[in-house]
Amino acid sequence: MAITAESIREKLVQSLDAEHVEVQDISPDLCGTSFSAVVVSPQFQGKPRLQQQRMVNAAIADELKQIHAFTLKTFNPEAWKKKNQD
Repeated sequence: MAITAESIREKLVQSLDAEHVEVQDISPDLCGTSFSAVVVSPQFQGKPRLQQQRMVNAAIADELKQIHAFTLKTFNPEAWKKKNQD
């Protein structure tokens, strides 16, 4: 099964109870080998960034075995709101 930005997004929303997820295929020919993501989840509250990113990686572990690059930014809802007010 091909990995798509939408399939990654859906899995992250379900696995992390994410409030906001943006996933983009950044492969040179949009072939599904490289993705970037922004994930906002209340489950990240009080956790250091490394732990947040490990949670995301665990949620899409199977997909990560098949893609070459994954760029990630994580936020808890409060930090996301503050970032978007600037």
